[in-house]
Amino acid sequence: MPDRRHRLAQRRKTVGLSQERLAEIMQVDRSTVVRWERADTEPQPWHRPRLAAALKVTVEELAELIADVGEAPSRPDDRLDYVLKHPGRVDLVTVAYLRDRLQRFDEQYESVPSSLLLASVGQLHGQVAFLRRFATTGVLQRALIAATVESATLMGQLVWDASQRRDHAAAGAYFDQAIDAAHQVRDVVAAANAELRKSYLALYGTADPAAGLTLAHRAAMTSRNDSQVIAGLAQLHVGEARAMLGDRRGCETALGTAEQHFARIAPDESAAMLFCPSQYGRLAGSCWLSLGKPQRAEAALESTRQFLTQQRKSTAIVLGNLALASIRQRDVDAAVVRLNEAIDVVERTRSGGGLTVVFAAARELRPWREQPVVDDVMDRLLTLMTTA
Repeated sequence: MPDRRHRLAQRRKTVGLSQERLAEIMQVDRSTVVRWERADTEPQPWHRPRLAAALKVTVEELAELIADVGEAPSRPDDRLDYVLKHPGRVDLVTVAYLRDRLQRFDEQYESVPSSLLLASVGQLHGQVAFLRRFATTGVLQRALIAATVESATLMGQLVWDASQRRDHAAAGAYFDQAIDAAHQVRDVVAAANAELRKSYLALYGTADPAAGLTLAHRAAMTSRNDSQVIAGLAQLHVGEARAMLGDRRGCETALGTAEQHFARIAPDESAAMLFCPSQYGRLAGSCWLSLGKPQRAEAALESTRQFLTQQRKSTAIVLGNLALASIRQRDVDAAVVRLNEAIDVVERTRSGGGLTVVFAAARELRPWREQPVVDDVMDRLLTLMTTA
């Protein structure tokens, strides 16, 4: 069995950081963090002070974590197989294993095509639902309901993304299931997160900004005393809904409120793993595009590029919106460069949101179709359409 730096990986999880978020803080690729935790490589000396600060340890303590390399402990796969055959034996260890697997898939969401994750996560979701019927104690039932919240929320994201943002009904049903389960265990933050995800269906799927505004505002109000991260993210989408409705003042107010929430994020924030520095600029840029201010959109989107250290689904959206900002300023050369970069990311991640933005930019490039560089990018998009 290969060696691993288990204590280093556990410390990252303890402080609430995903591999992607730690990579952003360190300004390295996620693969670098993976290699550190697999003990394939060591953090370079110039990385260590910043890594220690991110993990909230001293440099000396970090050195101990890096030096502690050992074989991976055996996972209870056999135990899970046994419990699925004898569900009356389900216990907290099995539930913890299921939730750990869900977290691992969730960490892959931004960089792996949703279609490749869907079957595995769907299987886990079904296993959780099956075992809930056999939980004999309140503690065990609560743990399985919490797992349902996580699996249903992730399934909603995956179904919608894998369908190229077309299957709103199935995704919405999963989000509703997550909201209902979160209410059962009185998890305000999880309920607000699922409701926020549901607002995306209205904002980006059914093109109903008024409905999206209602859902995002409800998520913001529900979470404002319990999670600065969820409340801030919800306010960003309140701002985007306001922008779609042409309400500039309401949009600016919501963006300002989001900044205030993000400034108050505490080290022990339960939803810290959902936050990354690029989110504000990405949503602000989208808002300014909706409000017909491409120059302001470009400035906001460019400010996020320093955080785009790897190819993620959100990266395609930023680059696609930058292409739109360039087109609306009639800078065709810059638009083509950015659109090609966005297509590079979409080809790898198959992001439904990225595809939507890329094709929107392509439609606005049609007046320049006769230019060779535009013709080339249109050919790439044709190929992308046939393989999507």
